[in-house]
Amino acid sequence: MSGLKAKLAERPKPAAAEVYEIDPLQDPRWVEFVRTHPDASVFHTRNWLSALRAEYGYLPSVFCTSRGGARITDAVVFCRIHSWLTGKRIVSLPFSDHCEPLVSSPECLDPILQRLRAELQAKGLKYLELRPINQGVGPNRGFRESSTYVWHSIDLSRTGKALFQSFDKDCVQRRIRRAERESLDYEVGNSEELLKRFFTLFVTTRRRHYLPPQPYSWFRHLSRAFGNQLQIRLISYKGRPISTTLTLAHAQTVAYKYGGSDARFNYLGATPLLFWRTIQEAQSQGFTRMDLGRSNLDSAGLIKFKENWGAQRRTLQYFQAGALTGFELGPAARFLRRLVCPVAPQWSLIALGNMLYRHLG
Repeated sequence: MSGLKAKLAERPKPAAAEVYEIDPLQDPRWVEFVRTHPDASVFHTRNWLSALRAEYGYLPSVFCTSRGGARITDAVVFCRIHSWLTGKRIVSLPFSDHCEPLVSSPECLDPILQRLRAELQAKGLKYLELRPINQGVGPNRGFRESSTYVWHSIDLSRTGKALFQSFDKDCVQRRIRRAERESLDYEVGNSEELLKRFFTLFVTTRRRHYLPPQPYSWFRHLSRAFGNQLQIRLISYKGRPISTTLTLAHAQTVAYKYGGSDARFNYLGATPLLFWRTIQEAQSQGFTRMDLGRSNLDSAGLIKFKENWGAQRRTLQYFQAGALTGFELGPAARFLRRLVCPVAPQWSLIALGNMLYRHLG
């Protein structure tokens, strides 16, 4: 037996897989890989990556185990962020609710993570952050939990009747019926005019939540990158826009990403009607899931809103490697946010967003 153990010990260990870096904005293999991978989301697409590049100057990159010309089988997409305010870091992926490592097994992820950690150390970066849904990235792989959120999605494979009956009777069903009796105008599309009206309501809502808005140019870049895969829905009352949403589509999933409303008209039920129209249209176009995005754990109202739609709830955890944790707003900054945002002129909030967001990805 000891002789057998000695022979086994003498066997060479399997060589670690080679890791290659590719440009997802240029390499045609990335588009096909994302199109066919079952775990790929809208955040993996070249559309999303090109908008990040155009607006914030982030350089998207991919580490994969397939040499040039070979079909990609395992990969992680990320951006290198260089900020004088929040430091140098690697994030997979900025402003993305989630970004699953696209690998065929947990073991195939190891060489890519080793390469990412090597770059973290070699270039003196602040930290590396991953935002997976399923793949285990925890302490056994040298990562620690950095943030925890709640993520919701709606199964659209049921009939429209079954879906409607799964909604909360008072908070959703009744309000949809109320809105359908009102004289509300509904528009859907991807035009500059719709984008402008969306942004006006979006800024109003961000102020209500004590936050500056993302730059208007960010939404313009998204609109141009996604084309008809981006849809703005808008409801108006007597010519006044009162509720709006922006959705992005990939494969069989439509993702609700941004929204806004005029709270003075909430009694009309325009926002529930917008979501119901989105669901109906998504079903008619063959989508099987609606991604409602992430929510902060302390956002009880938002979480309740999503669950009133019968959405499935999952815990979403981000993981970091490195000496320091991610950028956090301190108590003083949070106090100033609540003091300044509600009273600041709209132009100053927009200017603040234009300045800050490129540092916060």
